[in-house]
Amino acid sequence: MAMATSGEAPESWYLALLGFAEHFRTSSPPKIRLCVHCLQAVFQFKPPQRVEARTHLQLGSVLYHHTKNTELARSHLEKAIPQFEDVKFEAASLLSELYCQQNLVDSAKPLLRKAIQISQQTPYWHCRLLFQLAQLHTLEKDLVSACDLLGVGAEYTRVVGSEYTRALFLLSKGMLLLMERKLGEVHPLLTLCGTIVENWQGNPIQKESLRVFFLVLQVTHYLDAGQVKSVKPCLKQLQQCIQTISTLHDDEILPSNPADLFHWLPKEHMCVLVYLVTVMHSMQAGYLEKAQKYTDKALMQLEKLKMLDSSPILSTFQVILLEHIIMCRLVTGHKATALQEISQVCQLCAQSPRLFTNHASQLHTLLGLYCLSVNCMDNAEAQFTAALRLTTHQELWAFIVTNLASVYIREGNRDQELYNLLERINPDHNFPVSSHCLRAAAFYIRGLLSFFQGRYNEAKRFLRETLKMSNAEDLNRLTACSLVLLGHIFYVLGNHRESNNMVVPAMQLASKIPDMSVQLWSSALLKDLNKACGNTIDAHEAAQMHQNFSQQLLQDHIAACSLPEHNLISWVSSRPRMDPLPAWPACSKHHHTMRGSELERERKGKVEGVEEG
Repeated sequence: MAMATSGEAPESWYLALLGFAEHFRTSSPPKIRLCVHCLQAVFQFKPPQRVEARTHLQLGSVLYHHTKNTELARSHLEKAIPQFEDVKFEAASLLSELYCQQNLVDSAKPLLRKAIQISQQTPYWHCRLLFQLAQLHTLEKDLVSACDLLGVGAEYTRVVGSEYTRALFLLSKGMLLLMERKLGEVHPLLTLCGTIVENWQGNPIQKESLRVFFLVLQVTHYLDAGQVKSVKPCLKQLQQCIQTISTLHDDEILPSNPADLFHWLPKEHMCVLVYLVTVMHSMQAGYLEKAQKYTDKALMQLEKLKMLDSSPILSTFQVILLEHIIMCRLVTGHKATALQEISQVCQLCAQSPRLFTNHASQLHTLLGLYCLSVNCMDNAEAQFTAALRLTTHQELWAFIVTNLASVYIREGNRDQELYNLLERINPDHNFPVSSHCLRAAAFYIRGLLSFFQGRYNEAKRFLRETLKMSNAEDLNRLTACSLVLLGHIFYVLGNHRESNNMVVPAMQLASKIPDMSVQLWSSALLKDLNKACGNTIDAHEAAQMHQNFSQQLLQDHIAACSLPEHNLISWVSSRPRMDPLPAWPACSKHHHTMRGSELERERKGKVEGVEEG
């Protein structure tokens, strides 16, 4: 590049180099090397300090975002830090990101704290740096420090007159309080947020995005509590809100208050999130076809977004969607598809250490549920045990323990381990979580154990509790499981009329879900009931249904166990090796096929894992 002549003004050569640098950066494909050369040329002119500082920042930013030369990026950003206000805060923000990327979190924190201390006269950067440090503490699981910072931000924005960003700080704090299960603090905070959101008059998209954030917190709070029926009004409001947002046009008018220059999520991401919470609700309620429909829509949207957007939150959304649809597949009798999707989750998590850390327990839980469905009990126990080691989430812990108890019940020779587990999830006394759904499932597990032990009156008491709780919140799967087990108990006791009154609605509900295991079980009972009552035609019809369900489950079982991904059931430590899968050791017992007699034995008094969490 030719040197500027002495007659050219400094502004002229600087703007020319800057223009060339930007041209090369935005070329298709970008010409980053030429961009860097143009910016480095600025220093040859011995520019004023402000220009020099800005150029160090620009070089650091380009090198950080577009190259792997992090050391040079770090050097330029560190040179920009001591300089002018309009440079130092952006440099501090970028440099702390770079430190975190290099696992130098202890260097990032003091840098951000110092920048926060000296940025109070610059509202935009003060708020942005507070959000950034709070996010850093959140990623480190230090939710107390993160909440404190968000509280500081909420008070600061109140003072500078930014109710919009105050709501963002408060809603973010509410999200963390929900994660910490500090429900006593969540309720008043969400009430305050609701008032702020409704009273704020500003950009319609910003207002609706605040409402979406607020309603997402409310819906997830209900779903965490297992209150599937109670959540419906909030969920409906959320779905209406996202429809409103999709009709609004983005206004390019910048807010007059610099503290308002923030947004929660792009509206395309919000659409996927609303699909996701709808899938979560449908899964818990037992509307599995609806869950499938919304999962397909969300995954299609995600694929389009990921072509243009590398945001890590999109991969998180994808993993959570797959986790829920996998549970649906296991219930509806599509184990082979579920197993391939488990492998897909493994591959997604293998691309991101943070994603793997956050979802390893869920992965083991899904593999445990799959093992239950193909009758690999040793592997199911190993997977659930591995999942328990890796989680600190109370609801997930209770869900895993409930399913592990079902493994011990079905094995029939693990009494001591079983009683130790059941003491930890006693629904009558100090149940460890507030989830209505999980407590109902704990009653069901007690009823199942009492049934196998021949204590039928005790079993009926537990199952009636399950029915009462599941009916109160429309937990259809638990209702169907409880009805068919009660029907089985009445059949064993010789009360055929009462048995029929339980099994017929169980079958109807199982068909609506659809739940293949409960359909298999119900059709077998209906066949035996009608045969005992002399209803030959009905008995034959039920026998035909049972044969059809048996064949479908058997074919799916063989297909799943024949897949190379089936070897994932032996993975219980570190990261799963995804390539080549066939090198994994095979299942230790009940491998590859399940004969018709085994299927018949499976339907006698068991459920395919209590996937109601």
